[in-house]
Amino acid sequence: MIKKDSSNILTIQGLHASINGTEILKGIDLTVRSGEIHAIMGLNGSGKSTLAKVLAGHSAYEVTQGSVLFDGSDLLALPAEERARAGLFLAFQYPIEIPGVANTQFLRLAYNTVQTRRGKEELDPLEFDDFVREKMKMLDMKPDFLNRSVNEGFSGGEKKRNEVLQMALLEPKLSILDETDSGLDIDALKIVAQGVNQIANQNNAMIVVTHYQRLLDYIVPDYVHIMQSGRIVMTGGKELALELETHGYDWISANKQSLAGVSA
Repeated sequence: MIKKDSSNILTIQGLHASINGTEILKGIDLTVRSGEIHAIMGLNGSGKSTLAKVLAGHSAYEVTQGSVLFDGSDLLALPAEERARAGLFLAFQYPIEIPGVANTQFLRLAYNTVQTRRGKEELDPLEFDDFVREKMKMLDMKPDFLNRSVNEGFSGGEKKRNEVLQMALLEPKLSILDETDSGLDIDALKIVAQGVNQIANQNNAMIVVTHYQRLLDYIVPDYVHIMQSGRIVMTGGKELALELETHGYDWISANKQSLAGVSA
């Protein structure tokens, strides 16, 4: 039984998960509180993206052990769509294309679905158009984005901006950014990070999954967690990411017991 804490948005204890009979997550413990930004780093195959997908409710993964509380409720008992409606948002590493569906239609449907869940009024097309255009300004997005099919023909940077635009509209309680920096040049990275920083506040929280420290120059985390072989093996502040950038992942195994100010 997890002890509830009103400041905790996410509490994970002893989480194990598998795909096709292969165990990927091997005992994850993590607590995320309101107002916090957590970065999760690790090599390919360490379990970072699996953790993000398991929290979002991806059907390919089976949770075999452990518990997860999200905003005081049992997250694992909810189907994926209910997790989204409850305020959990996953920004995909590779956002999917939806040919034939205008971006404005997709965004308005998502927004109004969440508004209904929160007991608030929906916006009609004209009201939504004014609302979304205001949000687009912080991401330097042109109005024609709204008329294009969802992510179809978008560059990598445009797809990631579109993901952050969804975050800005939906105002999730917890945002999980799965390698949002992947495929971005430095200018696009700065714009996307600026949008993320404008969304972050004391009433929400974020988990940023990344390989590289460069993203954390723009989205500064409160905590950095290093994953290896399906476990979080080290936790520290932003300085941990800087050490990792300098010395590489082999440094973790050699120094995780001796690094001052960092706990495994």
